[in-house]
Amino acid sequence: MFIAILDLLTTLEYRSEILAQLESERPSITAMKGCESFRVFTQRGEGTSITAIHEWDEESSFDAYLGSDAFARSGAVLRPLLAGPPLSRRFHATLVETVA
Repeated sequence: MFIAILDLLTTLEYRSEILAQLESERPSITAMKGCESFRVFTQRGEGTSITAIHEWDEESSFDAYLGSDAFARSGAVLRPLLAGPPLSRRFHATLVETVA
């Protein structure tokens, strides 16, 4: 499994625009081969930190996403709305157990 955690910092003015863009791309991202999950989280209240967590079956699937139209579209919309550069941390992981 390959996990990418993307941290974005914005202003209150652009927070809803960023969230709307990420939500609009969700269907195309989750439909991509190898995408296990795409989730977006925000700081409580009116915070300016937004985190997106991607789970992919393998790194090559994530690499295909990086070359996709969805990634390019989001970058074009999001980058001008950010208060600083995005921070992306990427991990190889092994699923130990799923507990329901």
